[in-house]
Amino acid sequence: MQTPNFRFRRLRRSNSLRRMVRETQLSRADLILPIFVEEGIEQPVAITSMPGVVRYPESQLADVVKRAAAAGIPAVLLFGVSQHKDALGRDTFNPQGLLARMITTAKAAAPEITVISDNCFCEYTDHGHCGVVVDDDVDNDATLENLQRQALVCARAGVDMLAPSGMQDGMIAALREALDGAGFTHLPIMSYSTKFASAFYGPFRDAVDSSFKGTRDSYQMDPANSREALAESLQDEAEGADILMVKPALAYLDIVSQVAAHSERPLAVYHVSGEYAMIKAGAAAGVIDEQAIVMETMLSFKRAGANLIITYYAEQIAQWLDQTDV
Repeated sequence: MQTPNFRFRRLRRSNSLRRMVRETQLSRADLILPIFVEEGIEQPVAITSMPGVVRYPESQLADVVKRAAAAGIPAVLLFGVSQHKDALGRDTFNPQGLLARMITTAKAAAPEITVISDNCFCEYTDHGHCGVVVDDDVDNDATLENLQRQALVCARAGVDMLAPSGMQDGMIAALREALDGAGFTHLPIMSYSTKFASAFYGPFRDAVDSSFKGTRDSYQMDPANSREALAESLQDEAEGADILMVKPALAYLDIVSQVAAHSERPLAVYHVSGEYAMIKAGAAAGVIDEQAIVMETMLSFKRAGANLIITYYAEQIAQWLDQTDV
């Protein structure tokens, strides 16, 4: 038998060797923690479809943000569960509304943390769509006007970054116009630039107590289209997005890789509710090692080209990083 002249196993013999040649690293700096805040409650409300995730009362938001900052998580992404829903999501135009209050509270709690607003209307409308509904569909341009109003409320409340998630054509240009025109040229935008009409979002609707019925197929992306997916992100880059995003993450690693290869912008992924819930279900059934699966999943995002990871596991990952070499 001929002896191999190169053995890959030589550099796998010990943990220190593996660490020395490791190509992909995961750190706390990669993490963004989503937080759900509900009006009118006094205690956290468990989200049954997302074990371990809750809707917090406003009175506890400051403590959650401080906890994230103490764990070394650099950013939080705020989602409001409004008790003042209407057809337009007008509460987001109110400088004393839930969206503005969350931002102000989070910034006061931990000034060093990056506070990101989810800029959409689905949590604030009684129909659950992401904008102004006309003839059973979302009117793109009317929604852009409302998105500009919402963005200025966030900016004046002290937000550090805006994250428009509604997949309306021209949303980055509209936001940039509104922000720059009001003197907020310094505020970055993290665009949900490639967001698919995915079945992986199901548990999120429980999280935000959505009354949504139907589909978002007319404005979110067809999961079958990869060229269009790249074009969506590149269009948002051209309009001025500072950070791009692919959502969901795990089932779309090919898209993550394509966007990373074609753009110089930082790239985020969203490890969405359905992906989270599947891991939790597998762990509860005793068929997978939860920590090992989560860390491997996070590495797959980084390996595909993601710089930032929005995940409900952010706090646990921050703890696990002290125990594991990844």
